[in-house]
Amino acid sequence: MKRRDLVVGALAVAAAAVALAFLVLPVAAIFLRVPPGQLLHQLSSGVVTDALIVTAKTSLIAQALVLLFGTPLAYLLASRRFRGRALAITLVELPLVLPPAVAGLGLLAAFGRVGLLSTSIPFTQTAVVLAVAFVSSPLYILPAMAAFEAVDPDVVAASRTLGAGPAKTFFRVVLPLARGGLAGGEALAFARGLGEFGATIMFAGSLQGVTQTLSLAIYEQFSVDFDTALAMGALLVVVSVVLLVFLKLVLSWQPSRRTSGSLFARST
Repeated sequence: MKRRDLVVGALAVAAAAVALAFLVLPVAAIFLRVPPGQLLHQLSSGVVTDALIVTAKTSLIAQALVLLFGTPLAYLLASRRFRGRALAITLVELPLVLPPAVAGLGLLAAFGRVGLLSTSIPFTQTAVVLAVAFVSSPLYILPAMAAFEAVDPDVVAASRTLGAGPAKTFFRVVLPLARGGLAGGEALAFARGLGEFGATIMFAGSLQGVTQTLSLAIYEQFSVDFDTALAMGALLVVVSVVLLVFLKLVLSWQPSRRTSGSLFARST
């Protein structure tokens, strides 16, 4: 029996090592394939600079919209019980499972020249902003809902009893208490938005200096200059690591919400 346990344990360790190596190797290869100095040099090319500017501009605007409109929506869904609430939550979750190409197609059907709203938005930077906001918003709204639900209702009631109105209670009591979950959700949404590809290329195209984000530039440079594609990939890896560390720090300050999985579980 002991020998069998040792064999099973050894096989489990070997399987774990293989799984970890499988996850680490592709990321490490990005930095090992080209010397660091050459990677940095590639980042100075015009394609990278243009893509970086477009990505930064559109991502910041998209996340500002997510915060502006997603926060009240999350608070409403967290604090009110009404007919159709389950359907509303399902609609919020839908972009998480919707294929990116379908998301882009839907945005075209809604905002295209022959779409429901008949606008000239497609293939502009506004289209990039909308695509990024659409696919990333659930990753903010769902954790934000959980954060608001975790606020002690007795504290909110005490604030109202002491004479604070709904708005003052929200900004002075609810938001500060929920800030950890909100920050964690925004970090997830921002990371998702940086990597957005499918909906953006369908709805906004890939025009250098206009709608071409880093993800789209990587795809274009893949067959033209592989080293430049690697450099942009390395840049996104670094940004992703920074966001991941930030998220872990935020969640470590909120011991009752240690994982994103628990956030989503509590939101539904």
